Amino acid sequence: MISHVQLILLILAIISYYGHESIAQYIPPFTSLVAPVAKHTDSANPLYSAQIMTKYVNSQFIHTNFLIDMEAPFTWYDCVVQWNIYPGSCPGNTVCLSPVSCEEYQCTDVRTSTLDHYSSCPPVTNSSTLPGWGFCSCPVTFVNPITGSCGEALLNYDELWFNGTNGRIAFPDFMGVYPNSACAPSSAFESFPKNVSGVLAMSSSPHALPANLFGVIRRSFALCLPTSTSSPGVLILGSSPYYLDSHSDVDVRSFLSYTPLLNNIQDTFGYYIGVNTIVIRKRSINVPPNATTKISTLVPYTTLRTDIYKQVVRRFSKVTKRLQPTKLVAPFGLCFKIFTNGTRAGLKVPDIDFGLGNGMKWSVSTANSMKQMTQDVWCLAFVDGGVTSEHVIVLGTFQMEDNFLLFDLVNSSLGFSSSLLNKGTSCASFNFTGV
Repeated sequence: MISHVQLILLILAIISYYGHESIAQYIPPFTSLVAPVAKHTDSANPLYSAQIMTKYVNSQFIHTNFLIDMEAPFTWYDCVVQWNIYPGSCPGNTVCLSPVSCEEYQCTDVRTSTLDHYSSCPPVTNSSTLPGWGFCSCPVTFVNPITGSCGEALLNYDELWFNGTNGRIAFPDFMGVYPNSACAPSSAFESFPKNVSGVLAMSSSPHALPANLFGVIRRSFALCLPTSTSSPGVLILGSSPYYLDSHSDVDVRSFLSYTPLLNNIQDTFGYYIGVNTIVIRKRSINVPPNATTKISTLVPYTTLRTDIYKQVVRRFSKVTKRLQPTKLVAPFGLCFKIFTNGTRAGLKVPDIDFGLGNGMKWSVSTANSMKQMTQDVWCLAFVDGGVTSEHVIVLGTFQMEDNFLLFDLVNSSLGFSSSLLNKGTSCASFNFTGV
C-alpha cells in the first residue's frame, strides 16, 4: 500500500512534469522553504554548506551537503546522468537524473550565460553521448571554488527538495525546486570538506537556485551563518516572518536595515553593495567612489585593498591603546595579547562601521572583528587584499557569522541585522527538530 509520503512525491513529480504553470496551481501551506547550514573547518578555510534532499529511496530522502557559493552560475554535484531511469536502474545511494540534450535550448542558455564567467577554461564540445541514447549530452564547464580548476559536468533536469517553514520551525512537509543543475564526477570533490559533494549556486545567475523560485515562494532568500560546527545556521528561501527562536515573537526583520544590491558588476553573478566609508570611533576612512564591495561565502575574512587596510589598522591601533600588541599571526596585521576567560565575552573593542551608499551602516562588533588565535592572543580579523586587489572590499564569512542577511531579489535589496548576539539570539537558534 502506498504511503502518505510516497503519494505526495508522486503528485509533485507529476506536477513538475507539466511545468511551472501547473506547479503554480499547487498552493503549499507555507511561503518559505528551509535548509540547515553547517560550518566546516576541515579545509584550508572555514566553509559553509546547506543540506538538501536530492533523492527519495526506501521511504526516506538522501541528503546531500552543498557548498554555498554566491557566484556560481549553476548548481553542480556528485550525481549520475542516466537517460533511461526505471525502478532498480540506479544504485541505492546514487542520485540519477535525466539528461539535457545538446540540442535543447537549456543547454544553449547555460553555456551562453557562462561564457564570460569561465572564459579561461577549455571550450566544451557536443561529442559525448550516453550509452543507448541517440542524442548528444550537454557538457558544461564549472570551476572548482576551492582549487580554481576547470572541469566538465553534464547538464540535467533536477529536483531539489526542501522542508517548508513558517519562519519559526521546519515542517515535515516539503516542496521541490526544479533547476537545471549538472552532474560532476566524484573526483571533483576531493578538495571539499568531508561529506560535502556539491556546489549550491545562490548567485544572481538566471540558472542559480534563487531564479527557480516561483509562485508563493518569493524570489528572496535569507542566509544566517553559524559560528560553531556543532549547531547549524539556516538558509530560508522565500518571504516569511523570521523568528529564529521558536519561543520568541520577535521577527528578525525588525532588526534589519536595507541597502541596494548592485548586480552585474564586472560581468559576474555575485552580489555587491556600495560602501562609502569605514568609521572607527567617529573617524572616517573614505572608500574610493564607484569601488566594488563584494559579498562572499568563500572568503574567510573581510579583505581590504592595501591603502584602505593600512588606514583601518592604523586607526584601530589608536582606539585600542589599552590593549597590548603582540607578535602577528598570519594572515592578520594586528594582534593583541588579551587575558580573558578564553571567550569573546571578556573582550570589548570599538565597532567598525561600514557606511553604505544609502546612508545606512553595517556595524561590525567585537564578535565579528576579533578572532581568537590562542588562549590569550586575539587578532583583528581583516586581511590585506593587496595593492591591485580586484575589489576594494570583499566581505568575508567571519564578519557574516551570526548576522542575518536577507537577499530580496525582487526589489534588489539587501537586509542586514549586524550581530544577532547583541540582540539576544543567534543563527543557531532556528528549530529543526520537527524534521
